[in-house]
Amino acid sequence: MGDLVWIFISTLLINNFVLAYFLGICPFLGVTQRLDTAFRLGLATIFVMFITSICVWILNNYILVYAPYLNLITYIVVIASTVQFVEMVIRKVSPTLFRALGIFLPLITTNCAILALAIFTTNKGYGLIEGLVYALGSGMGFTLAMVLMAGLREETTLAPVPSLVKGTAMNLIIAGILSMAFMGFAGLFSAG
Repeated sequence: MGDLVWIFISTLLINNFVLAYFLGICPFLGVTQRLDTAFRLGLATIFVMFITSICVWILNNYILVYAPYLNLITYIVVIASTVQFVEMVIRKVSPTLFRALGIFLPLITTNCAILALAIFTTNKGYGLIEGLVYALGSGMGFTLAMVLMAGLREETTLAPVPSLVKGTAMNLIIAGILSMAFMGFAGLFSAG
């Protein structure tokens, strides 16, 4: 149980896909203009990561044992299929959210964080339970980064920011400061 807690905490805070590995930067910078949109895309990403983790475990244990050279292409097919399913559900359930997410919803397919999840899970040799905890922690870490960035971006629209750093420059400064803040978690947990 201690290992599962460590996997979860590690992927949520210390090895955050966005703020430590810089994976998933496109949606991180593109969808974080509004807090609700960022949160919902984060939830969709958690779902895709969770399903991807299950599929990767099945593939690694029952199919790719016989053809390991096909792992990358099979991971891409699984991710693309899952994202298409999520896109259809969101379009049916919430057309407003579908329009708000725009191009970034299909971009979950090419989100390198999800592909990295599949590769990291395989390389670390995680079983089903460890893989699911890893997917949940990394998905929640991705969502946490998205929500923090969206909240800070909404605040900067209300703050008197010099015109020199408005827009992209301010977003990159915020992303850098968030990344440095999350680096502090590594020291916190290694000391304890």
